[in-house]
Amino acid sequence: MTEAAIEVAGLTAGYGRAIVLHGIDLSVRRGEFIAMLGSSGCGKTTLLRTIAGFQPAFSGQIKLFGKDVAPLPPEKRGLAMVFQSYALWPHMTVLGNVGYGLKLRGVAREEIRKRVTAVLAMLNLNGLEDRKVTDLSGGQRQRVALGRALAIEPDVLLLDEPLSNLDAKVRLQLRDEIKSLQNKLGFTAMHVTHDREEAMTMADRIVVMNAGRIAQLGAPEDVYDRPSSPFIATFMGAENRIELNVARADGGYAIAAAGKTHRAASDRAWPEGAAIAYFRDNAAALVAPDSSAADALVLPAKILQRSYPGGHYRYSVEAAGRQFSVTDHGYHDLGSAIGLKLPFNAMHVFSSRDQQAGG
Repeated sequence: MTEAAIEVAGLTAGYGRAIVLHGIDLSVRRGEFIAMLGSSGCGKTTLLRTIAGFQPAFSGQIKLFGKDVAPLPPEKRGLAMVFQSYALWPHMTVLGNVGYGLKLRGVAREEIRKRVTAVLAMLNLNGLEDRKVTDLSGGQRQRVALGRALAIEPDVLLLDEPLSNLDAKVRLQLRDEIKSLQNKLGFTAMHVTHDREEAMTMADRIVVMNAGRIAQLGAPEDVYDRPSSPFIATFMGAENRIELNVARADGGYAIAAAGKTHRAASDRAWPEGAAIAYFRDNAAALVAPDSSAADALVLPAKILQRSYPGGHYRYSVEAAGRQFSVTDHGYHDLGSAIGLKLPFNAMHVFSSRDQQAGG
């Protein structure tokens, strides 16, 4: 079995007497890219800072490549961290900032320039060695911050929302560059982000945190397509919900919703009895009001609102006494009667008891 790059066991941490992390267990493989998602205050940055050594642990273990580093200060842990705020020295040049960690390690001046030049070439910052960082754009400054971390050739790189302050175009460029560098250099990465798409496109596995605990851990496809709870379903974008009643029938299920019963041949193990189905706005479709489908619920609905964000229309529709958000390519008049089609395989169904228990 390959030794884990990062091993966290029973980790608790917080601020003062307030506990933020409640017994975190997490193993990260060598060369793996982990993205951590969660609402503000869920503990994802605290977990990153505790692994880095900037936040002391109350209890539990932190191992890097099998070595217990919990008692060690950050500079002794052999990892690098990139911050949201860049954390660059404003009075230094690009060379001074990127080579700072090498200088602390006693590397010779000429070797520092050689290694910094190579790192800057990887980051498309060629020729900027002697420029002050205050003269750079936001995207260039974040590249310098990344270069400073990479210059010491870390085995583990921790990234605390490094792209959140950048505009959309630069953020996409840097997202691709970080992932390409990780594939090329082979370092292990843990990346905190609020951006679901960023996590989905960059990570080998996603950690979704909630209230200081890991709510789900898995490949992006697993977390997105097979959420483990109502919380994960809504957090991953399935914010529409409809109440159902589920019963087994003829090798499938009888689904009762809005006063109608539908037959569903599903290979999923749906909960029986009172249930709640969650679905994304792009999973539903608007069809003729008298339509029916063997693989979907079709509910009578009415168009309440319409907007055009580009490439499709976004509708607010009323059905079964609730309002739903739906994206659709067709144009429909406000107030018109419509059918709301909800494919069975696009619904994430949980027992109502799960919802009452907090998901």
